[in-house]
Amino acid sequence: MKAKKTWREKLADNKGLPRVGPVSGRMSRRWGEGTMVIPAPLEVDALMKQVPKGKLVTINDLRGALAARHRATFACPITTGIFSWIAAHAADESEHAGAKRVTPYWRTLKNGGEVNAKYPGGVEELGKRLKAEGHKLVQKGEKTFVADYEKALFTGLSHARGKTGALRTAPCQMQANQ
Repeated sequence: MKAKKTWREKLADNKGLPRVGPVSGRMSRRWGEGTMVIPAPLEVDALMKQVPKGKLVTINDLRGALAARHRATFACPITTGIFSWIAAHAADESEHAGAKRVTPYWRTLKNGGEVNAKYPGGVEELGKRLKAEGHKLVQKGEKTFVADYEKALFTGLSHARGKTGALRTAPCQMQANQ
């Protein structure tokens, strides 16, 4: 039986990505014209690594930088979210293996400032790391948010080329393995 891939192996497996494609068919009727990028996992990881201590980004911030980098109208929210999750687990795996500098995944929030409970350690561990960097957490029902997260947003995500229009929140419907 084939051995299960480590998180670091999953992060390094680009599966032919990134790929930019036109928004067509049902997608164009629902989301309009343009192009969508499906990023490579390491691209998402590289953006997450740029966020300095005390600063935060949201998944939409990552998507905006990815779209700009690839001169696309928007970046796939599903794959961007999945790849940030893989990057977080790969960083946790590296940390457990003794690495001192890892991707600061706790600084990447869901849209609206919500702490991503699916990241390693869950809300409790993420909360400790965020509080250690000066952030305050607030509970709203079953969800945890960083209070006033907008004031701590990192606006320096670098992208190599171009600019993009308004960020769309279209769901990813392109097949990543076409």
